[in-house]
Amino acid sequence: MTDGIYPRATQEIGEHRRRLAPEIHQAFDEFSKRVFADGALSEKTKQLIAVAVAHVTQCPYCIDGHTKLAHRKGATEQEIMEAIWVAAEMRAGGAFAHSTVALHALGQTHQ
Repeated sequence: MTDGIYPRATQEIGEHRRRLAPEIHQAFDEFSKRVFADGALSEKTKQLIAVAVAHVTQCPYCIDGHTKLAHRKGATEQEIMEAIWVAAEMRAGGAFAHSTVALHALGQTHQ
């Protein structure tokens, strides 16, 4: 991420965040390491999940970082794109499923 509306994530910004709340920052770093460590799921699989979630949460920093990490852990471009398509389907599916709320609000409940 070099240009655009989001500022570049730099080492200086990371160090500043760390200084502002060092204990919390350290706990988050440790939490992240444990979450992404190989376990029942491989780190590659976890990174693919992160790529999908990053697209749903629309975090450009997460998209950039986890896409690169997934690739480093062996994910192919095709696997990364499929993870993104899963995210897209889930986001669209969520909107579709929530139409139930709108129909109830309109009194259009059919059993």
